[in-house]
Amino acid sequence: MTLPLADELLRLAVAAGATVTTAESCTGGMVAAAITDVAGSSAVFERGFVTYSNVAKTEMLGVAPATLEAHGAVSEEVAREMATGALQAAQATVAVSISGIAGPGGSEFKPEGRVCFGLATTNTVETKTIDFGALGRANVRAAARDEALSLLLTGLRNL
Repeated sequence: MTLPLADELLRLAVAAGATVTTAESCTGGMVAAAITDVAGSSAVFERGFVTYSNVAKTEMLGVAPATLEAHGAVSEEVAREMATGALQAAQATVAVSISGIAGPGGSEFKPEGRVCFGLATTNTVETKTIDFGALGRANVRAAARDEALSLLLTGLRNL
């Protein structure tokens, strides 16, 4: 079963002649899986990055160790660097990044359910943070996946 957001993403990307990439941490590839569940996705999806560790974020996406040290992995600053790194590495038209705390756990400063997103195109980079709350790990991850797909749709519509 494909998600309606992923179906729409494929339609828009094909119409725009665009390519899409993902840089995921707490979702562990769920966004890439949602996209590739759609028949024909190979026309627009070249690759996705699952960068769960800070080392992976640095090695695969070029996230600066200083950014990780100063802001932590769950930050808009890191989400920005993840999105731009994925865009460049995949030579894509639009990239989304996700880094968050799916749970259980979290802290007073970074609670369970906090997820940071980045959206990069060749012209812009935007970031945002959503506090989904302590919905449980599976629900936070699903909500983050859906938000990332929505962000990609926005990026494609604004090309």
